[in-house]
Amino acid sequence: MNFDQIFLLVLLACVFALLIWGRWRFDLIAFTALVVALLAGVIPANEAFSGFGHPATVIIALVLIVSRALTNSGVIELIGRYMLAASRSLSMHVGLMAGIAAALSAVMNNVAALALLMPVDIEAASKADRSPALTLMPLSFASILGGMITLIGTPPNIVVAEFRNEALGEPFAMFDFAPVGLACAVVGVAYVALIGWRLIPRITGEAKPMKTLLDFGEYVAEVRVPEGAGVVGKHVRDLDDAADDVGATIIGLVRRGRRMPGMARLVDIRVGDTLVLEAHPDAIDRLVGVLKLEYVRSGSRETPVANEDLSLMEVVVPEGSRIEGRSAASLRLLGRYDVTLLGVSRQGRRFREQVRKLEIAAGDVLLLLGPTERLPEVTTWLGCFPLAERGLHVIQRQKAFSTIGIFATAVLLASFGVVYLPVALAAAVALLVVTKVVPLRQLYDSIEWPVIVLLGSMIPIGVALESSGATALIAAGIVDLSAGLAPAVILTILMIVTMTLSDVMNNVATAVIAAPIALDISVRLGVNADPFLMTVAVAASCAFLTPIGHKNNTLIMGPGGYRFGDYWRMGLPLEILVVATGVPMILWVWPL
Repeated sequence: MNFDQIFLLVLLACVFALLIWGRWRFDLIAFTALVVALLAGVIPANEAFSGFGHPATVIIALVLIVSRALTNSGVIELIGRYMLAASRSLSMHVGLMAGIAAALSAVMNNVAALALLMPVDIEAASKADRSPALTLMPLSFASILGGMITLIGTPPNIVVAEFRNEALGEPFAMFDFAPVGLACAVVGVAYVALIGWRLIPRITGEAKPMKTLLDFGEYVAEVRVPEGAGVVGKHVRDLDDAADDVGATIIGLVRRGRRMPGMARLVDIRVGDTLVLEAHPDAIDRLVGVLKLEYVRSGSRETPVANEDLSLMEVVVPEGSRIEGRSAASLRLLGRYDVTLLGVSRQGRRFREQVRKLEIAAGDVLLLLGPTERLPEVTTWLGCFPLAERGLHVIQRQKAFSTIGIFATAVLLASFGVVYLPVALAAAVALLVVTKVVPLRQLYDSIEWPVIVLLGSMIPIGVALESSGATALIAAGIVDLSAGLAPAVILTILMIVTMTLSDVMNNVATAVIAAPIALDISVRLGVNADPFLMTVAVAASCAFLTPIGHKNNTLIMGPGGYRFGDYWRMGLPLEILVVATGVPMILWVWPL
């Protein structure tokens, strides 16, 4: 092994370890790795930022903009409103929602598809008097499965298709993924509808309807003691009865910006103190009324909030959102939007930091307080998703059919080879912007920049791995270890290994690294490369064992009240089904 090979393999191992650890954002890790590789000279300087202009990166960015257009034009709303009903049985509801999620994910970004359907599912759960925990995980898994059906359904398909173009001279076409992806999606949707939801842990699934957040992670919130409040001079413990009556718990007290030791049970309450509560939003509001307290702004000055035209909104924090890794104070929510971060729900965990200074994590559920007309705007700016129907969002329903026409035309032109896919999507985006389906102010907000940075950084590293011969060494090791086994068995091993990697790290990074290895394995075995590349595309998309393997799994963690260990119970049988379905279908459609 030469220096380049050793350095790149060690660097890749460090990237894997940091991604699995999850302490830092994946885009920061990938970009830092790119810089280190450049400084070490293992990537030529003129190739430093080639990944950001790579067709795969461009296609993903354009697909995200088209997804926003489908949302803005009301296409998703029409599907949700006319196809869902609370009167259906749970299996029928899960099957229908999963089918819709899979179908939408085939033609748009699967994170966007889940974000749009999640409020509909939560509302349906409320009307049917059942827990949303029983349906959100099947919905997430189905949206992941649906992305495997087409080229634009999920980023790994785009990465693998463009890698094939560079390596073999022709990319996978739009619907080359359909036979295998559709078979896996159909089997997967049937599983989640008939069996999967029954495997959700009982303690989670039996949570009271629309009280999942209460039972599995109440909000930690802060309220202020004003002059004239009856609690002034009392001990914190003297408020227990009043708090119990409304279903709240007082867990601490903040004075002059400092949290008092422990739960401050014996501390005398003074004017200007901040009480730290753990409660459901309704209970917080009732306790404020009963004890004549005041809501506290989340800005630099703790001043009470006026009660005119204020609303509460619960939003979930996805991976890569603006507020992830930052606090409300650092974002100056008050100064910019007059909005307060009132509370944070984090799977039932308590924390010592003040709410406004707490570093927000992906999967947290935030309770925002602010002017009714500004909350939707703030939610979008933060990059979060509301947990209720988006009634305040102005949808351009009159443009639904024109949007579908523009998108369908682009897909058909690309599918028949008339126009190169990035060009077709770029033309569609231009038309959608000109017709104002996607306003200019939403254009760049529609793109998931952390994913773009990740892909742009990892592509040069992947190219360097291949050109240095490191991927050939890995492939040789796999072939040597599986010596004597049939190519079909080695293909199955490749799927399992890739799927396992995708469960603990980003699926785009998994596809970037695994695709060259798959090609080298096929070359060493002297067989067709396409089944091995298709295996990587399928396996990189299947992350069902953990909440960190796919953004959709992170997105439902808070609203569903799920714990880290809840996912594998439903996800492991699904991954086994994908292997059992995917491998035979790949070998049938793409013979060795």
